[in-house]
Amino acid sequence: MSSDSPNQEFTEVANIDVLRDNGRTVAMVEGRPVALFHHEGEVYALDNRCPHMGFPLSKGSLKDGLLTCDWHHARFELAQGDTLDIWADDVQTFPTRVQDGTVYVDPNPEPDVPPETHWRNRLADGLAENLSLVAAKAVIHLDHYDEGFVTPLETAVDFGTQYRADGWGRGMTTLSAMANLYGDLAHDEKLRAMIVGVTEVADNCDGEPPRFEQYALDNDDLSQSRLKSWFRDTCDVRDSTGAERCLRTAANTLAREDLVEMLVAAGTDHIYMNNSHTVDFINKAVETLDYVGWDRREAVLATVVDAIADASRGEETSTWTRPVDVAKMCFDAAEDLPEMVAAGAGKDWNRPDGFIETLLSADPHRLDEALRDAVASGASTEQLAHAIAVTALRRVAHFGTGNEFSDWNTVHHTVSFANAVDNLARRTNAPDVYKACWQGAMSVYLDRFLNQPRASVPEPGAGADGDPAELRERLLAVFDEQGGVDEAARVVGGHFDAGGDPAALKRTMGEGLLREDAGFHTLQNVEAGFRQFELAESERERRLALIAPARYMAAHFPTRREDEQTVTIAERLFEGESIHKGVKN
Repeated sequence: MSSDSPNQEFTEVANIDVLRDNGRTVAMVEGRPVALFHHEGEVYALDNRCPHMGFPLSKGSLKDGLLTCDWHHARFELAQGDTLDIWADDVQTFPTRVQDGTVYVDPNPEPDVPPETHWRNRLADGLAENLSLVAAKAVIHLDHYDEGFVTPLETAVDFGTQYRADGWGRGMTTLSAMANLYGDLAHDEKLRAMIVGVTEVADNCDGEPPRFEQYALDNDDLSQSRLKSWFRDTCDVRDSTGAERCLRTAANTLAREDLVEMLVAAGTDHIYMNNSHTVDFINKAVETLDYVGWDRREAVLATVVDAIADASRGEETSTWTRPVDVAKMCFDAAEDLPEMVAAGAGKDWNRPDGFIETLLSADPHRLDEALRDAVASGASTEQLAHAIAVTALRRVAHFGTGNEFSDWNTVHHTVSFANAVDNLARRTNAPDVYKACWQGAMSVYLDRFLNQPRASVPEPGAGADGDPAELRERLLAVFDEQGGVDEAARVVGGHFDAGGDPAALKRTMGEGLLREDAGFHTLQNVEAGFRQFELAESERERRLALIAPARYMAAHFPTRREDEQTVTIAERLFEGESIHKGVKN
């Protein structure tokens, strides 16, 4: 409290005698409710809205210089507004002056730090303490300051690469997937996507030991072939420490394409590693670097080493070896690749009619023969990888709902793997990508029983009642009820038949996805479908790329929508609304 004369920037708010007698009051200052307290002979002014969830601090408890919000018991130091509870945030305080029995406050105090800096720091707090509401508020405010994409992404990447000893996992993959979806979403869903990504990183790191980095080798003259050989060998014997040192050395010396080649080679030396996640993690790490900058490549790529070196291997399971040893078929094809590639040199391959149906065959030998013929006829890694991705989407689109619900995950893992391979094939044309193609194709084969009976997919021209806008609303309504798997497919197919804008359809699907407590696989599945829509080579493929994830979404929705409640609270606080009914500021 000061007895100096107030300057013209201060605003009259209360009579000092009345405030002393009552102990507290609320004044509106430039449209903002300010709580005034007379405590221990001093006058204090704070924003009346608790920074946690907006409860009126004027109704709180005051003792020994600490103001406690009575709603969630957040504690604030009166003079500067600092909180003792990191989940609550500091509260804004206002300088006060008293003259001639009148209390004045400065309504526009100079902030200690720029608001952008404050919210960057709060985002870091939300990650460190796994506080979803704090992270949501930070993302929304950063968006207001035009930092809604890059800042959350970079902050979460830096955190995720440092604070999870096991390295790349569910959280970082979700963050990358949400970054990929970002451009297809409406504004509100863009915010939700970043919030989902950030909070998944925080949750995946919560309670985990930090990551202790290895060092690159001192010899920076090592060739790409030698580093690749060492990296594969160390991963093969599950020596993650040695593998990380090799990869860090490569990250400092090799071109991007060579780094991707190394990762793909090691990630496919064994079969369908970590049940598809290894190759997917590699792809997502590489995609993330496109957003945050390849100057982070050493730290980011090092986090995928454990996903390669410590991963489970398909050839160690009965699934891949009994009753037909399809793992051996993959290994045999890998050995024969040099001969096949040499035979196809200089040839142009166009996907034959019926090739996708052949890849859906119930005979793995027929499938293997088709792949061998394709490579020997000049099929590029990109062409073959894309064909397998389309085939994998067919398994989801035709998934029979009479199967166990958990089997949705089985067909999803194949899509996730195939989509990753399709994208990696567009970064490197190394023959190692063919190994991934064989593994993806054999995973499609292993999923064959999940299409018996094969669910029907709306053919082009089947039509649906309603114009495109009505169909999009109907799709959201389908997601509101359980069991609408086939109806979701009909609505999406009808939207294409009605000439609807696919971009609007994707925005609607994004809205349906991000209002739910969508699981890791559902988020992945939609992102993969959207990516395959971009890579589609025909109208039929574009339809398939959205029908398949729509069926998957309908199978998994609705959920409790707890995350949506958190985002809604954060949005309402940003807009200055009351969260609680019947309580006025």
